[in-house]
Amino acid sequence: MRTKSEAEAGACVGTEVGAGTGAGDKDMPVRFGTKIAVLLRDDLEPWQRLNVTAFLVSGLGTASPEVIGEPYTDADDTAYLPMFRQPVLVFEGTKETLTAAHRRALSRSLPRAVFTSDLFGTGNDRDNRAAVRAVGKDRLDLVGVAVYGPRNAVDKVLKGARMHP
Repeated sequence: MRTKSEAEAGACVGTEVGAGTGAGDKDMPVRFGTKIAVLLRDDLEPWQRLNVTAFLVSGLGTASPEVIGEPYTDADDTAYLPMFRQPVLVFEGTKETLTAAHRRALSRSLPRAVFTSDLFGTGNDRDNRAAVRAVGKDRLDLVGVAVYGPRNAVDKVLKGARMHP
């Protein structure tokens, strides 16, 4: 069970509880006041799910750099790129669930990324952006949405979605 101070600290955007540098902190569980979530349409092929997820999360680190952790190194001091500082939760839902989640993410002004069915037919960023630009927000044929923000706001955006199996 979380203490009152952990709950209060975890309610802040970008706050991690238990990730400090104090001697006893390494044994404390890390809890985040924010959530990174990907919502995929439930009729996608397995390769499409992976592709859409990879593309969607690539945008979050550029728009919200606080989601990126420190670079990694192994025991031989080989350097590796930094990754997200917190888990990415993947959900699935119907086309209607994605449309509603997109609308809620917009109304809450949360950082978000979209992937439409048209992007499966393009092969580069320029054509991807043109495909999204050609369609109004209410008519996008969404197959995936990524969202980042306070845990409770992201939970509300994802209402009706279920965890990806």
